[in-house]
Amino acid sequence: MTALEETQQPAFTVHLNGSGGSIRGWVVADTLVDGLAMGGTRMTTGVTEEEVRGLARDMTDKFTLAGLRIGGAKAGIVSDGTDREATFRTFGRTVKPLLHGGIHLGIDMGVTPADRAVFFDEAGYDPRFRQGAPDMPIDWRTYYEPLIDCTGHGVGVAAVTALEASGRTGPARVVVQGFGAVGRAVAAFLEDRGHVVVGVADVQGTISADRLPVADLVAVTDEFGRIDRSRLPQGVTVSGEPDAWLDLDADLLVLAAQKYAINAENVHRLRPGLVVEGANLASTAQAREKVSAAGAVLVPGVIANIGGAASAALAVTRVVPFDLAADARKAWVFDWVGDRVRENTRDLLEIAAAKAGDPLPELLAARRQARR
Repeated sequence: MTALEETQQPAFTVHLNGSGGSIRGWVVADTLVDGLAMGGTRMTTGVTEEEVRGLARDMTDKFTLAGLRIGGAKAGIVSDGTDREATFRTFGRTVKPLLHGGIHLGIDMGVTPADRAVFFDEAGYDPRFRQGAPDMPIDWRTYYEPLIDCTGHGVGVAAVTALEASGRTGPARVVVQGFGAVGRAVAAFLEDRGHVVVGVADVQGTISADRLPVADLVAVTDEFGRIDRSRLPQGVTVSGEPDAWLDLDADLLVLAAQKYAINAENVHRLRPGLVVEGANLASTAQAREKVSAAGAVLVPGVIANIGGAASAALAVTRVVPFDLAADARKAWVFDWVGDRVRENTRDLLEIAAAKAGDPLPELLAARRQARR
């Protein structure tokens, strides 16, 4: 990455105060490609403009690495989720000009598909129709909801690719930090391929065992990734200690929850030799440097967790073969995502093996050149 690219300002930032209601938040369009940009909407009590800017830049990098002709954007809403209906109706009215102007906003942490339906409805926005582009023959919900596990699929592909590159042939011991849609999907993906999930963390703490039954845990987990402690299977250990997932003996750690889960204060506790980011901004720059210096491998989220973003971008840019039957169309998207993740993971690891330092800027530079 050049010095110019490191300091480049977003294409634009919009401060949200609310139309017909009160709201606090931001929409950041990091880049525009062919007049388009897209990214999810995050709603937490602590989201900041700086965080949204970082997430929007990550979206730009994801689409660059995937070879998709669309820019990166992100929205953030400061809220604890009280009165969701009013919040997202206000949000929809406020961002209506952006949605209709080529800035597609989807879901992210704290925002559900039902919330997205509310703000799409309030904005009168339908992604099927855009001036200058062919109409989508199916509605957004029909297209996108079957792809809910696509991010977890991509993260799983990145993990398996990195494990294979390390020469591992036997099962890996896996810890999944975060058990929302992504964490659940990647845990099931890895278990299906013979790996052993030994730890899972949610907002309440860490659950561990020599082998956790993923399906049983999924059955007692709500839509926000909270595991019901009163319905846990027998033989598991429960800890409420902060970051207890870092202390588990494992080969692979998947970060699938909050930002900066690995940071300068806790990175010294890291035990696995492989970390795969299934969340956005899952580790700080300083922590990534220390992970590399310790000889561990980290596959960043801009490579691993592209599934949801790419699924949406493929539709917005009309790359998806919509004429396929539903199951075949879903398989096409999953295969497309898996192929891009696998290629980028392999290329990243090859660069890392050849020279010291962060390999991501070199890979991004190569992909930018290829997209021109």
